[in-house]
Parts: sequence; structure tokens; C-alpha cells
Amino acid sequence: MQPLPIEKYDELLAKKCQKLTALLAPFKAPALTVFASPPQHFRMRAEFRLWHDYSSNRDGDLYHIMFDKTTKRRYRVDRFPIATQLINRMMATILPLLKEREVLGKKLFQIDYLSTLSDQIIVSLLYHKTLTEEWQTAARALKVRLENQGFSVQIIGRAAKQKICLDQDFADEVLPVNGKNYVYRQVENSFTQPNAAVNCKMLEWAIDCTRGSRGDLLELYCGNGNFSIALAQNFRKVLATEIAKPSVAAAQFNIAANRVENVQIIRMSAEEFTQAMNGVRTFNRLKGVDLQAYECNTILVDPPRAGLDPDTVKLVRQYDRILYISCNPQTLCENLRTLSQTHRIERAALFDQFPYTDHMEAGVWLIRK
Repeated sequence: MQPLPIEKYDELLAKKCQKLTALLAPFKAPALTVFASPPQHFRMRAEFRLWHDYSSNRDGDLYHIMFDKTTKRRYRVDRFPIATQLINRMMATILPLLKEREVLGKKLFQIDYLSTLSDQIIVSLLYHKTLTEEWQTAARALKVRLENQGFSVQIIGRAAKQKICLDQDFADEVLPVNGKNYVYRQVENSFTQPNAAVNCKMLEWAIDCTRGSRGDLLELYCGNGNFSIALAQNFRKVLATEIAKPSVAAAQFNIAANRVENVQIIRMSAEEFTQAMNGVRTFNRLKGVDLQAYECNTILVDPPRAGLDPDTVKLVRQYDRILYISCNPQTLCENLRTLSQTHRIERAALFDQFPYTDHMEAGVWLIRK
């Protein structure tokens, strides 16, 4: 693994700013507020394939690998400087322990790591074999050995049609936002923000944009309640939607853990909620939810890379204020072609969630003209 070009970080970030500024120029966006990332050890999760190398000795070697995007050739990864120091420590510690027990190392083809600022880590071991009672016994012994070395770790085994959690499949993150700590349950194999430091800045920016709001907030694509819980302080009530069951369950836990009493989560996709609001379909999941009790004049959307579908864009533009968080500025701009007909961009931001790549996370705060 080549060392990070830390000395070029500011230059690379400046190029992203220029690119996003140019993309937003047709919509008369104000100057960007830019939120930089730590230059290293910023990524909270990582996935690696495992390579079993028998070329040097009979017992063989076991190490992490990645693949070059251009040549598709594999290369060995012993250190991963974009990942947290906790992930790097676990990478170096766990492989020798896995090699000691054949039942743990044999047919192991991938390891996924999910770390937190609260110093908890989930390690998911993926296999091309059925996981037996012998594997579970060995995995429990592995967990104890890692805990004896100072790790707060959860071990999960995955194979075809199998998922074995030794204790639990989640870690509880603690994010400092404006001097207050927020608890967020993060579930293995579910979406979480990859860069916790930048996520905290993103939440602070969103809180600042919506400060002094009146009425209620509607949020689509709420995930585990990342924005909903932090923004609840600025609204009378928050109504949020999310389709993934694990994320909804985590959001419900997070609401209780943070003692937030004005947030309600509905398990629906943004498209389904749009259909419900437009009277196209009725949903049993909305039974007991009094949509008329909400006076939502602000909407928050954080869609996947594909952006908002046309029907959801029509729904979104009905609201006086729109907070749009985007992981793909290209589809953001496609949606802005419609939204800018009725709204103006009051504030715009660049969140450098993905340093040393071309990927950009953007935010725009739109007000009805």
C-alpha cells in the first residue's frame, strides 16, 4: 500500500471545490462552505479480500489484499492509512490469530471491519464453507484473546445462508456535535456514514441551516436517524422515512437512547411515501400515523447516488425549505434543474467524506423564491 499523498491534500480538496463550484454555477449558488477531512485515519469501515499464499512455506501465509482498479491485479495490504487506527491495529492483530486455528482460517475469503469513535469494532469473517459448532467455539476463543489485548470487539461469521453473531451485530457510536454527544447504533452490513469526523461537521452545518425553523420536518432516506435526531431540536416534530428494516430498528433505538421525543420513523421508501402523499396507494404501515397532524414546511433528502426520482422531486418542491444532502453532485444538479425553478440556493457546502478520490458529498439549503 503506497503512503497517502498527505502533502497534496489541500491541493486535491481545492480541485474538488472548483469542480463543485462550476457544477452549481448555473443555479447561482453562493460561495461554498468547505469542510475538510482529517488527512489520514478517517475511514470508519473497510472491506478486504483474504489471500492464502502457500508459495513460501507449507503452512502458508494469510494477508489482506485489494485490487488495482485499472490493471485488476491484486496487491497485499498490511497497513491501510485511510482507515482508522483501530482498524489498522485489528488488521495486524487478528491475522496471526486466525492462522493459528485451521477452522478459523480455512476458506476464509473476506474480512469486513466497522469501527467507531467510541472505540468499538465489528469484525465480519466471510467463508466459503458451512460454519459449525467447532467454528463457533474457536471464534469465541478468538474474541476473548482480542479482548485481552484491549479490543472492544464483536465477531460475526457469514457463509451461504448463515450469519452467526457471537453476541450482537451492532456497535454503539458516540458522535460529538456542537458540544453534545449523540449515540448512534450502527448495525453490521447496514449503511453508516464512512467518515465520522466529516459527518459531525455535516450535522453541525445542517443544524445551523435549519436553526430558527418553524413547523415540522419531513425527512426521506433517514437511515439510522443520523440527521433526524440531531435536527429534532430545531423543529416541533420530525417525520422520517426509511425502507431498510435494520436501519429502522437502529433509528428507534437511537431515538430512545438520545431521549428525543418528537421524532417518528415510518418504514417506507421515499417512492412509497410519495405515492401515499399523492393518494396513489394506501399503506397499512401508515395506520395510526396522523399525517394531518404534521405541518411540514421543511424537507430533508439524502438520496442514494441515483438522486431523486421525478415524482419525488415534484413532492420535494412543494416544501418551502429543502435541505438536500448529495453523494453525487451530478444527480444533484439534475434535480436542481427542476427545483431551481421554484427555489433558490441559500447556502451550499462541500463535505470531503472521501479524500484522495473524485467523490464529493455536497449540501444545498434551498428556500422558496
